Amino acid sequence: MDVREWALIAFTILSQMAVGSFIILGIVYFFAARKWGEEEADRLSDRALLAIGPVLVLGTLASLFHLGNPLNAYRAIANVGSSWLSREILANVLFIGVGAVFAFMQWRKISTSATRNVVALVAAAIGVVLVFSMSQIYMLRTAPAWDTIATPITFFTTTFLLGALAVGAAYVANYAYVQRKEPGCADTQCEIMRSTLRWLALASVVLVGVHLVVLPLYVAYLASSDVAAANDAVNVLMGDYGVVFALRLVLVFVGAGILGAFLYRNASSPGREKILGNLAYAAFAVVLVAEVMGRFLFYAMQTRIGL
Repeated sequence: MDVREWALIAFTILSQMAVGSFIILGIVYFFAARKWGEEEADRLSDRALLAIGPVLVLGTLASLFHLGNPLNAYRAIANVGSSWLSREILANVLFIGVGAVFAFMQWRKISTSATRNVVALVAAAIGVVLVFSMSQIYMLRTAPAWDTIATPITFFTTTFLLGALAVGAAYVANYAYVQRKEPGCADTQCEIMRSTLRWLALASVVLVGVHLVVLPLYVAYLASSDVAAANDAVNVLMGDYGVVFALRLVLVFVGAGILGAFLYRNASSPGREKILGNLAYAAFAVVLVAEVMGRFLFYAMQTRIGL
């Protein structure tokens, strides 16, 4: 696998994580503001929100290495009407732009919360379009291993799984900051963090369940296909990269399933914040590695019909 494909792995993983984190943050903020008030919800989420921008920009910069000449990148947006690649690039630029506007408005508390929420909803909708556009790029008749419903399902599962666990890790880091800088708010923030992590852990368990159901069905579908290129893709997955595939399944199960279950259990009991933090960081790190391996396998299965 050459540098260009590693660039695509970095771009798709980081961009999907950024979209998932933005949407998950918005959902958490909505409920936190109604239960604990906007001030506490801001204290919980604002710093995590600012971390999304650098992740998205880093992913975008990585994508430039996929181009033969990065200086000609602007030309790729010229065919929005007919090209999913152009739509992906446009959606990515718009998500960065609208997301940055919202982050600035939220950080500086510009305008009303209702207006900021509208901007956030627009950014979230663009993010969904971005992930969908990514998936459609690979729906090629000449690439049977990609041209299945599993591609959009796994892209969106990765989006929300990484997003949920990244937000959980960000909340743990934010709570540590609040403890040092604003100790008077720490008790409330601890309660919010524990409540939020319970739901994020539950979501991660459900999402890893989707992964573990879709992947075997996907492999079985390719193996039973009468298209030689589909069978070749299974041989690549189970033969050349069988160890990587098995390890990827183990890691995603351990990270989102087992650690997610422990995270849920410990978040239900006060006084376990240190253990809770370690579990949140570990779950995110393990699943991130698993998803990078999964995306590596996705590109490795690029067996084509014809030339």
